[in-house]
Amino acid sequence: MSCTISVVVPSYNDAPMLERCLLALEAQTRRPDEIVVVDNGSTDATVDVAAAHGARVVTELRRGIPQATSAGLDAAAGDVVGRLDADSVPPSSWVARVERAFEADPGLDVLSGPGEYYDGSALQRWFASNLQMPLYYGLVAWFLGHDVVFGSNFAIRAEAWRAIRGVVHRDDREVHDDLDITLNLPPGMGVRFDDSLAVGVSARPFSSWARLGRNYRMAFYTFAMNHREDSLLARRRRWIELRRGTGDAIGTLRR
Repeated sequence: MSCTISVVVPSYNDAPMLERCLLALEAQTRRPDEIVVVDNGSTDATVDVAAAHGARVVTELRRGIPQATSAGLDAAAGDVVGRLDADSVPPSSWVARVERAFEADPGLDVLSGPGEYYDGSALQRWFASNLQMPLYYGLVAWFLGHDVVFGSNFAIRAEAWRAIRGVVHRDDREVHDDLDITLNLPPGMGVRFDDSLAVGVSARPFSSWARLGRNYRMAFYTFAMNHREDSLLARRRRWIELRRGTGDAIGTLRR
């Protein structure tokens, strides 16, 4: 039996980019069963754009990506919940590939993929594509002992989200929600990063030194807060021990 698929898109004053994202979802070869747009207190046309494209609007007035992401994942009705950003532009096969991956592997709980940067300067795109993204899904994944979740492009089983929704730091707007989810996946949960499952994303986070610096401060903050609660090395050790027992390899899935 086919699984039902919801797609959650948080948005704050991003109406033009949100419209592009929703148009891309309308062009999917396998349309999502529902689209949930989380309005994070926008003052622009975000709600009107979402309604015009048939999306269900969930309002989350507590400002912050972790709050908006959690509200959307909580509200979604699908067996599998995809998560995109308002500036994400998924290729037409994205939902179909997500569906095939989860149906083919009952042990898969979380699937993620990279971003391909479509705007900004050539230098910004080069930095994001050749340094930032590989650093995250390569070095960080190695350090943690398991694959990572990229917030602009992932999907999670509803029951897997329910298992972690009470442990992620959903009320702290200073955390990176995707890194926080990554760090709080229970050892042995089926997480896979497929570097061929790419979506278009904006290079806005790299548009200024201030924005780039804030992103890195948030990353260090997320690591430090989670480390205080449970040593990162202890988490890695538990994942490695489980993987040694099953013989699974750490790293991205290449198809």
